[in-house]
Amino acid sequence: MSEKTPFYLTTAIAYASRKPHFGNTYEIIMADAFARFQRQMGKDVYFCTGTDEHGQKIENYAKEAGVTPKEYVDHVAGEVKGIWDLMGASYDRFIRTTDEDHVRVVTKIFRRFHEQGDIYKGHYEGWYCTPCESFFTDTQVVDGKCPDCGRPVARAKEEAYFFAMSKYADRLMAYIDEHPDFIEPESRKKEMVNNFLKAGLQDLCVSRTSFKWGIPVDFDPKHVVYVWLDALTNYITAIGYDPDKSYEEQSDFFKKHWPADVHIIGKDILRFHTIYWPIFLMALDLPLPKKVFGHPWFNFGEDKMSKSKGNVVYADELAEVFSPDGVRYYALSEMPYNSDGSITYESVISRYNNDLANNLGNLVSRTHAMTVKYFGGVVPAPSAPDPLDEELKTAVLSGVNAARELMASYHIADSLAEIFSFLRRANKYIDETTPWVLAKDPEKKDRLGTVLYNLLETVRIAAVALTPYMPTTAEKIFAQLGSSEREYETALTFGHLKAGAPLGEASILFARIDEQKFLEEQQKKIEAQKAAAKAAEEPTDREEEIGIDSFGKVELRVAKVLACEPVPKAKKLLKLQLDLGYEQRQVVSGIAKFYKPEELIGKKVILVANLKPATLCGVESRGMILASGEENVKVLFADPEAQPGERVH
Repeated sequence: MSEKTPFYLTTAIAYASRKPHFGNTYEIIMADAFARFQRQMGKDVYFCTGTDEHGQKIENYAKEAGVTPKEYVDHVAGEVKGIWDLMGASYDRFIRTTDEDHVRVVTKIFRRFHEQGDIYKGHYEGWYCTPCESFFTDTQVVDGKCPDCGRPVARAKEEAYFFAMSKYADRLMAYIDEHPDFIEPESRKKEMVNNFLKAGLQDLCVSRTSFKWGIPVDFDPKHVVYVWLDALTNYITAIGYDPDKSYEEQSDFFKKHWPADVHIIGKDILRFHTIYWPIFLMALDLPLPKKVFGHPWFNFGEDKMSKSKGNVVYADELAEVFSPDGVRYYALSEMPYNSDGSITYESVISRYNNDLANNLGNLVSRTHAMTVKYFGGVVPAPSAPDPLDEELKTAVLSGVNAARELMASYHIADSLAEIFSFLRRANKYIDETTPWVLAKDPEKKDRLGTVLYNLLETVRIAAVALTPYMPTTAEKIFAQLGSSEREYETALTFGHLKAGAPLGEASILFARIDEQKFLEEQQKKIEAQKAAAKAAEEPTDREEEIGIDSFGKVELRVAKVLACEPVPKAKKLLKLQLDLGYEQRQVVSGIAKFYKPEELIGKKVILVANLKPATLCGVESRGMILASGEENVKVLFADPEAQPGERVH
């Protein structure tokens, strides 16, 4: 048996700043479908995804949340991985840029670039977009806003290391000319070449000194590695790259998988993957990836997703109603090859009810039920076909072949459309052959058997073809058919289902959903999102205004938590022993739901020190620590350098 051809596929690693919305989740669904397809084609697939966990934005979010950056990214990375797993992502590695092996290799790569003269120290002055973690020149900024995301930019000036991009620009231009399939779709390639390469590459800032949450530059520790240099290298650190060795000296595993066959990324980060990343690889004397595919975005209707508009959609919430495979199908069928996709709740339920419940689900259900009713649940033997049978077979086989070719070229929505086209033809075939009428005539038993065999075989072929897109659904179909004929080659010819074999148990694939009820529930969610976003911008829980004299009566002091334990028989309360420098206090606080005792020990909190003592669940409390929020309470921690007992003004 010949060794399988390796196929290395990656997604862009998700930025660990917030829970990923539906548009972010599309990428992992698309990449997983393509990975599963390549496995069907006999490839030895290695599929890598993960999270990008450094940068100023994350440092800021962690500070706002009152936790360390590592605690913050641990939580978000867990959310990302949970959603990826829910969506059925069959990745081989989930890399995090805080992983020790990644940090170690990035440190060495930065040093190597510096030692070979690709990196030099200077000063950066220009515009910085924190959400994009990107620098821009005066000419690139549009009305004081980021040209990529449209958010406001801030003036930045700091010491930094720069990578000499211009040194490799001509070589990259030549490579793109010589490898026309390197960047897809074609429109994306033209954008990169015309807007960036031909316009002249500026040297890239590759370190920061204005924040600390990043990989330190080992020979200049006040600098941390720029988040994009850190993040992009995950594609090689994930498979064991060693910066101290040449390509020929790398491990067999690395050489087996590199260069990557495809990086699947969003169109908004194409510049980083088709300009900066190839240049970094050239500097490391490594081959470039074979392809970078920049997929479009998912908008909500015609708008970008925004909490203030109430239109942020999350894949895990949709899956509660439509199942993970239902979400996968919608995402893959609605995203065009080259232009942005659009999600609306109306289109989600329409796709689900019409395509999945009516077309696919109804076909499988009717076919199984008729086989049980007329042939005792055993696959009947086909007899001589007639023209209707040949029409069905032609539609099925031509559809499968077209679907395979379209999938291979990343036209995923078109590929799915071919499969559902022949499923509709099979439903029409039922209406044309009327099995229920044939069943009334004993002399037409053979004809009835042929019709049902053709339908069962169509369903089996559809399950094979749908495996990359809806793997759980495909498994359910195979189970109902009692079939083990799942290899893709068996879908290219008609007749692999064995006559005389018993069917499995019936099950409902997709139950219809009440459209009006669903849309009413979603409208409530939209209004709730809008209200929450407005409340976040303009707090509505403000008390009556007081004068400075009244405020001056409140004595706020820094206190260090010496010990902490739950209050017996009180689920919400924690008992804290506090050091105020001049004395120790015992305080009871209703934060047990939000903090474990060990998380608070050693932290410095802000205490209302002149509050009258109170007794809560039999425990005396002398003061109150400050916290914010109601549903998600966060303790307000004092600066670690503040001394216990210091007055807070």
